[in-house]
Amino acid sequence: MHSTERNDGVPPRDGVLDRAAALVAAFDEGSPVLSLAELARRSGLPKPTVHRLTGQLVRLRILDRADDGYRLGMWLFELGELVPQHRTLSEAALPIMTDLYEATRLRIHLAVLSGIDVVYVEIVGGAGMAVGSRTGGRLPAHATGVGKAMLAYSPAAVVRTRLEAGLPRLTPRTITSPGAFESELRKIRSVGMAMDLEESTVGLSCVAAPVFDSDRKVHAALSITGRTATFDPGLLGPAVRTAAFTLSRTLRTSGL
Repeated sequence: MHSTERNDGVPPRDGVLDRAAALVAAFDEGSPVLSLAELARRSGLPKPTVHRLTGQLVRLRILDRADDGYRLGMWLFELGELVPQHRTLSEAALPIMTDLYEATRLRIHLAVLSGIDVVYVEIVGGAGMAVGSRTGGRLPAHATGVGKAMLAYSPAAVVRTRLEAGLPRLTPRTITSPGAFESELRKIRSVGMAMDLEESTVGLSCVAAPVFDSDRKVHAALSITGRTATFDPGLLGPAVRTAAFTLSRTLRTSGL
């Protein structure tokens, strides 16, 4: 068996585990239940292979049968709660995020980089807000405040990989020019925070700041998100920077 590295988040399919991972990766927030035919289409696997693997994954509780197809099984959630980075980072961040929410009454995000995308680790508040983020959800890093805050302090190779993969447009305001995006990252480094002005969701804006670990490397990012019409970056920017600094200090003192 050979191994082929990819940067698009889609696993290679040259082994049983690779094919099983392709099936699990077919699900997303908009499609929590998928039929056998849709699983085959999204994964690129033959229907007989999908039929055989789904049966095995159901027995292992990785997938559950639904009335109209399959959905992710609870075993994945149970395992996810044991991931050390998630637990330690979340445990350190949640009190700070809760304080930030109490002070602003806006949606607070904690995210990490996963390849060239962001994954949302924790979200506090803003339950009624029509925003595309969810705990465990993934978005292209270039179109989010948390993603830009982390990319601005990431190694050049990480930024280059994002640029080479393209800068897809999520809204009319998404930055899609490599030159403009690199200029944006320089600006973020100069002020210590990133803005998302309706770049990921129309009608919503956010301000984000990077979080650093005990090795002084960017580890995560915190953000405050609200409706653009009432969003005040001048007030909220210092608040999220202070929260990110507090979390960074907590990670350093804890050796995380």
